[in-house]
Amino acid sequence: MLKICGKVLESGSKLKCSLGPEGYPMPVTLVSGKNPGKTLLITAQIHSGEYAGTPAVIRLANEVDPDMLDGNLVLFHLVNITGFYEGMNAYVPEDHGNLNGCYPGNTDTVSGRIASFFVNEVFPFVDAVIDLHGGGMNERLSPCLFYPGANDDVRKKSIEIADATDIPVFIMSRSTTGEVGYAGNILGIPSLLLERGYGGMYEKEWGDKYYRDLRLILDNLGMYHTDMVTACEKRDFTEAIYMESADNGLWYPAVELNQVVHSGDYMGKVEDLYGNILSKYYAQADGEVMYYRTSMNAVKGHNLVSYVLY
Repeated sequence: MLKICGKVLESGSKLKCSLGPEGYPMPVTLVSGKNPGKTLLITAQIHSGEYAGTPAVIRLANEVDPDMLDGNLVLFHLVNITGFYEGMNAYVPEDHGNLNGCYPGNTDTVSGRIASFFVNEVFPFVDAVIDLHGGGMNERLSPCLFYPGANDDVRKKSIEIADATDIPVFIMSRSTTGEVGYAGNILGIPSLLLERGYGGMYEKEWGDKYYRDLRLILDNLGMYHTDMVTACEKRDFTEAIYMESADNGLWYPAVELNQVVHSGDYMGKVEDLYGNILSKYYAQADGEVMYYRTSMNAVKGHNLVSYVLY
């Protein structure tokens, strides 16, 4: 049996419905397995321009057989639904809130109410959280995932789940203000933030790979069997640098995905609108580029290049 957000499902049943804070219904599928087990929360598109996760969640919701499931699934197909329909890159359009940076939420803004809804109405009833992202409209990204690092026990349990995926790079995160950061680093729930895709695009290959990741995770948790096997080798990084712009202007990157950089290597520059150089950027340590900004508009305080440290 599954009880969550005022819904009650008998064992061996599935329900498609809408859930969310008042005035903000989100498409959800709830699945109560025939046999007892863990309850897994899966979300997609908290950043509205990162599309790859939604088709995978919908496919899983439609294909999973409750009679073959041990435990429960709480599947939010698309969280930032207003941002999706308005073509936003990431933010909730009503208040320009970032759902990966506004937890534990509040009652004053739409994004705050969404975050508060998850904190109070969803997180207390789940055993693990999987949040599906994908490089936004203004970046290129190499597949990677983030896991909480504030607590050794939660870190270990999260990595055990991550090992089941076909994502090659793990990055430890100490963030506390995003969905996974708050669930993992504050509440102690094993959690993963997965990244596939980039450029505000959807490629079927990315959705198919996300579906595969989800099936592998469910098998790893002992919830839903698959004959799929993990294929890729894994690398775990505990430190990363997020290089932010010091100015508003024109960004000219000088890096590529997965490029190995050494301390002092040139990473790119920002110029003003007259062609004068405002800032040049150099690697602070040896590492490997995971994602970088592809759009020309540099915005003060926004990320330009992210790289894991060797």
